[in-house]
Amino acid sequence: MAQEKFSFSEAVRSRCGPRSAPLQISPAAPAQPSWSDYVDYNPSPQEAPGPVRVTPPAQPEPAFSPTVNCLPAQQTSPAPNFAPVQGCSPLYADPGYGPFYDLCARIMAIFFRDWEDKDHSRSALEIQKRAIIGYEKEKNFFKNRIGELVRSLGAERVRFPAWYSSLEDGIYHENWGLAGLAEWFEPVFAGSSSAKIIGENMFFLENGRMALKPQKISKERKDQLIKAFLLLTPEERMDKAYHETYLLDGTRVTIFTSPMAKAGQDAIIFRRYVVPNLSLEEQARRGTVPAAAIPLFKTMASIGFNVAFVGAVRTAKTTFLSTWQALEDPTLEGVMVETDPEIPLDRLLPGAPILQLIADGEDLKRISKNLLRSDADYFILAEARDGIALDTAVRIASKGTKRMKMTFHTRSPRLFPLEAATEIVKSTGGDLNLTMQKVAGSFDYIFHFIQLSDKSRKRLKGIYQMNVDEAGEIRVEPVCEYDPKTDSWTFRYALGPAQEEYGLESDWQLLELMKQQLKALADGSPYASEASHG
Repeated sequence: MAQEKFSFSEAVRSRCGPRSAPLQISPAAPAQPSWSDYVDYNPSPQEAPGPVRVTPPAQPEPAFSPTVNCLPAQQTSPAPNFAPVQGCSPLYADPGYGPFYDLCARIMAIFFRDWEDKDHSRSALEIQKRAIIGYEKEKNFFKNRIGELVRSLGAERVRFPAWYSSLEDGIYHENWGLAGLAEWFEPVFAGSSSAKIIGENMFFLENGRMALKPQKISKERKDQLIKAFLLLTPEERMDKAYHETYLLDGTRVTIFTSPMAKAGQDAIIFRRYVVPNLSLEEQARRGTVPAAAIPLFKTMASIGFNVAFVGAVRTAKTTFLSTWQALEDPTLEGVMVETDPEIPLDRLLPGAPILQLIADGEDLKRISKNLLRSDADYFILAEARDGIALDTAVRIASKGTKRMKMTFHTRSPRLFPLEAATEIVKSTGGDLNLTMQKVAGSFDYIFHFIQLSDKSRKRLKGIYQMNVDEAGEIRVEPVCEYDPKTDSWTFRYALGPAQEEYGLESDWQLLELMKQQLKALADGSPYASEASHG
């Protein structure tokens, strides 16, 4: 089934009844601005025979007159007797904001009238799509026009909900933007990594806990929001129960609808990375890693060990991989394969020769031979979700490729060789024991991360080195372990044969420095987290 088109006419008529009298259309003078000023959309000659100019009706827009009086500028108490305009259904009928929702409906009707009579609905959809992704030019198109209409209607003093930053902002988000969820994108919530819409409720991650917010969203408005998000991925089918897309700032948007979601409990989940700068110093300030280990980590990254960053969901694996990658030599050639476009390598290492690919499952299987023939200095497998991805990583490492980085979901790093090998054998076949040995021989170190009960706090749970002896026995030994009781780390001096052999090949002087740093950490342990007391 083809993707259903978002209809402005359907949205407005369902909320505000029949539209007003049409505008008149006449040929335009060449100097008139066009829709292409706002969006990269150029209609074909069949779609638009020539430029158009909108001539407004002779009479001005009548002054805004809601069903209850607008509140004076200093009044803070809600209006007690809100009754919506006939035919309109406010999206969140809080009795204190009746005039605001009346004004939203009125302005949407005016926008709709302009768009319909221009016959440029596709351009309007492109502007909305780019605005909801996060393009400022398109958002300002809406907000500037809304501001003009508010002033022309004499509605500047209409009281708006507290979760919006301005009247124009509120009208934009109620009609076309993110509704009440827009507050999560304000600076005050810049440190929140997650937000959710479940049913009519909204939740923001605050102080490590999901907090129920006062704003609500109707099923109608949530359905419109889902349709708007799906404009970002036109290849997606509307009848699917699961969707995933990304906004311009990298926020991941995951959508669950019926029948996957319980009736009336359709959900939209927003997730973003909130580390302001991807540095080890910032990670230490947040208490994720011990500050004393920063010199050791930098030396290890310079040597170029193969590292797997493991842990459960939302344990900062990808954030730490990105931080580790930021230490990489920008002159080396790299290839990164992601299942979703999460890591902004072009901003982490601007100008570095890194090929960034989006591939998963069968797509990854098809290009794996090309990856194996690549002469890149290193590979990044941003998230190894299945056996095909893991098999690709192991085969690339088996060629002797170093500086490899990968994330993997597991709660037990000691079982990483077994769990990874099991996935590979399920997908590609082969002997489990032999595959386990290949996995263990492919990665030098495992960094294990956890999330504390305060979900905003992550910790490096442990560092493990992996080796396979001549008899095929796999050894996974701790180099660093975290004690949650004291919020501190203890290091032990351990350097396996594989790690020492590669260190000598890479840079023997750096290897000697690493030995000194590791021994000093072991002698000085334990090391308390910088965030232990807040």
